[in-house]
Amino acid sequence: MWWIYALLSAGFAALTAIFAKIGVADIPSNLATGIRTIIILLVAWGIVLARGEYKGVTLTRHTLLFLVLSGLATGFSWIFYFKALQVGKVSQVAPVDKLSVALTIILAAVFLQEAITWKTAIGALLIISGTLVLIIK
Repeated sequence: MWWIYALLSAGFAALTAIFAKIGVADIPSNLATGIRTIIILLVAWGIVLARGEYKGVTLTRHTLLFLVLSGLATGFSWIFYFKALQVGKVSQVAPVDKLSVALTIILAAVFLQEAITWKTAIGALLIISGTLVLIIK
């Protein structure tokens, strides 16, 4: 079932790149990121409230720390992604942004002790190779 959510995520990420490229055409990229963030905030909290997922949850300092760090990383990612989209081609920016997949595999092995199989390593190397092909002129 996880792969269905992952495919939906990929599909919406693709739409994000296309819509964002059009959206940042005439305004500063940071303003575009701010507007997008407000929409995400409203949608996410709407879902939380509608499903009652806030009830009975205890947030520890550990949980809050890592959610704050994750939020900061996401914010910086979006800021740089929108700037890259504003000045670059979406067909190059989006695939280079997906280098995060290979970086995540490496970081998961280092920090979460997740095993890297041959299949995972080859996939990560192919992603890195594809990214280099797009970057090098």
